[in-house]
Order: sequence, then structure tokens, then C-alpha cells
Amino acid sequence: MMERMSKFDYSDLDGRLLQLLLAVLEAGSVTGAAQRLGVTQSAVSHLLDKLRSITGDPLFVKSGRGIVATARAEALAAQARELLSGMARFAMSGEFDPARWQTTFTVAANDFQRDVLLPPLMARLRRQAPGVALRVIPSGIPSLEMLRNEQCQLAISPRPPDGADILQKRLFEDDYRVFYDAAMRAAPASRADYLAAEHITVLYEPKRALDLDQWLAAHGVQRKFRIMVPGFAGLPAFIHGSELLATVPGLLQSELLRGLASAKVPLPCPRMPMYMIWHMRHQHDAAHRWLRGELETVAAAIAAFPGAD
Repeated sequence: MMERMSKFDYSDLDGRLLQLLLAVLEAGSVTGAAQRLGVTQSAVSHLLDKLRSITGDPLFVKSGRGIVATARAEALAAQARELLSGMARFAMSGEFDPARWQTTFTVAANDFQRDVLLPPLMARLRRQAPGVALRVIPSGIPSLEMLRNEQCQLAISPRPPDGADILQKRLFEDDYRVFYDAAMRAAPASRADYLAAEHITVLYEPKRALDLDQWLAAHGVQRKFRIMVPGFAGLPAFIHGSELLATVPGLLQSELLRGLASAKVPLPCPRMPMYMIWHMRHQHDAAHRWLRGELETVAAAIAAFPGAD
């Protein structure tokens, strides 16, 4: 056990040490933390020793070939995120200027919303807030803890979690469309034609189907799934040169599924909503509010160009 007494006190704590704690925790190694922070491994080790002296806890212990966080490190991480957020607000007190904003902003998004929304958002940030770096993590089905524990500052998902301290705003709605290789087959002309075809779909791990697939199955629509891939990026290679059908959001036509033909789904199906989701602690933060506005602008521009009929 480490001794509580040391020559350090709380006044030795600074933003660099808080960032270090989070970097080691998230990277799972000193090497990964050093790469993320842009410093040497010895610098990380030195600062980690200082932080251990301040907290009186080992913080990270060996486990096999790696390291794992102690329970105290996990608890301190939540406080560190709060403190860093407060320090950022202190530094930007007064009128917010995006050009002066220096931060890494973490967004949780799965492959569809990541590929459709975040590249144009990053293009806007390069012009207006060049000091902002985007870190993108998978959202899965966003959890309350993901937002409450500051694992991300913003989540983008069709499935917002339900919590009194969680806020959301709809960015757009997209129509599902049937994508296919026009050199191999025609568009499904009827419900019977659609159901007789072989299909490809996305099945996230662990075995989480697309919302549309769950909705159709619940309404008695049984399709022949020949291939299931873990993300939308796996669709094009299988559709090209085959007679497979993929029923997915129409906005994918703009980039990932460009070059494939698409048509309306020949049976009733819902539209897909997309939300941005954040914790109420960020509701009135000027920087966070500005970035949400930029994302809304991007979403509005994308939604103005729906897939062709």
C-alpha cells in the first residue's frame, strides 16, 4: 500500500495530470497514453508517479502484459473529467471564440452517422475552430453512463437513452431504400419480388440487428438473409456483382453506396430518425452549444439532398 503522507498536496494538481490520468485509463497503457499526449513514455511515467504521490493510490497495476485501473482511479476519472470541463469553461469565460478553442471533443457514433455527419463537421471545424480535434468512439446503443461519466461529450444515434439528465435533439429523418447492383438485377417491383430475393444486412455485435430489421420481423416480414456483416462498410463489396438487396438508410447513397442503384422499399416501413444526445451539464456551455449548432447545420445540409426515387 502507498503511504498517504507525501510532500505533495492538492496545489500540485494541474490540468496536465488530470489529462494524464484519463489518457492512461483510456489507452490502457503508458505507451498508448504517451502517443495520445504527444510526449515520451518516461514523461508519462514521471507524471504518473507524481499523481500517485498526490492521491496516495497506485492508480494502475499490472495485469498480464498490460495494466488495469484501480477502483480509486476509476472514481477519480469521473472527477477529472468534471474538473477539466470546469477549467475549459474558466479559460473561455466571456465571449466564446471558436478560433481560440483548444480541446479534444469526443463523439460517440456508429458507422452510418460517423461517415455521413462527422467528415463535413470536421471540415467546418478546420476552418472555424482549428484547435479542436475530434475523437470518435463507437456508440453501440448509447447508455446513460456513457454521457454521465463523460466517456463522450456528444452521442449521435437513432436510439437516445431515457434519463432525466439527458437531453436530445432530432437532427433529421431518413427514408430506408433498397440498394442493388443494376448490372445484375432490376429493382424489386413488388412485395413478392422483394421477399423472394436474397438479402444482405448489418448485424452489430453482439447480435444486435438494425432497427428496421427488427421492425419488419415484428410485423411478419420474413426475408432470406444470405450475408450479415458487422457494419455498413461491409455492404458494397458483397452487393457489387451479385443479386443481393440491402435495405438501409438512403443517405448512404451519397458516399458509401455510391455507384449502386436504389429504389423505394416495396412495402410499408418506418423512417429512421437521428438524434444528437448530451448531458444537461453541457446545456448552457458556450463551446458545446456552438458545436451542437455546427452539427445541426451539417445535418440540415445533408437532409436537403435525400436519395432519388
